[in-house]
Amino acid sequence: MANEVVKANEQEVAEYGTGANLGEILAEELDGLTPSFERIRIPAGGGLAYEVPGDDPDSPDSVKEFKAVILYHHPINCYYKEEYTGGNNPPDCGSMDGHIGIEAETGVVKNCAECEFNKFGSGKNGAKACKQKRRIYLLREGEALPTLLSLPTGSLGEFSKYVMRLLSKGKKTNGVVTKFTLKKAQNSGGINYSQAVFAVDRDLTDAEFANIKVLSEQVKAMATKVVELDEE
Repeated sequence: MANEVVKANEQEVAEYGTGANLGEILAEELDGLTPSFERIRIPAGGGLAYEVPGDDPDSPDSVKEFKAVILYHHPINCYYKEEYTGGNNPPDCGSMDGHIGIEAETGVVKNCAECEFNKFGSGKNGAKACKQKRRIYLLREGEALPTLLSLPTGSLGEFSKYVMRLLSKGKKTNGVVTKFTLKKAQNSGGINYSQAVFAVDRDLTDAEFANIKVLSEQVKAMATKVVELDEE
């Protein structure tokens, strides 16, 4: 299975790596529409199984682990005046890069570093009212388009450690196949939550990385156009 994660995508990825452009393909196929990728979701309450897209879009599969190449990742910020309870309600203020936020109602642009809601103590239990998360674009086995995974605040520490381990060995996140699992954790208020865990499954070959690198650059270039900020 591990050795097939990228090989199964070889034909699709190679198409992008030989001159085709992912942004141009989506622009042509989605003319007048907003790009939207399928999502992998982390459960609430300490659950140990991811929800991943399956054959039935209304009934996602439940898996304890999956493997994928991380094409690209970036911070996002989401602020809700009222506590977010799920659904498709957009945030009252959101940032697609973790640095510049835009108020939904007024269109006012804010510097996230200076925002009062980006300070500890502005939210519940001394936390920040504006939630810092990380959006990850994944390439899974047998797929030609990325899948999104939104890492909640409680998983950012584990992801940071994983990235640092890779960097210490001269590797980047798009140079390996990553195995994703979950573990149960508890916050300072005694609430259980599900925390993502990351491990290297294997390194990509030089040929695989050459194709993945091209796709990574294309995903990075179009990431700000994937505007969904209703992150769980």
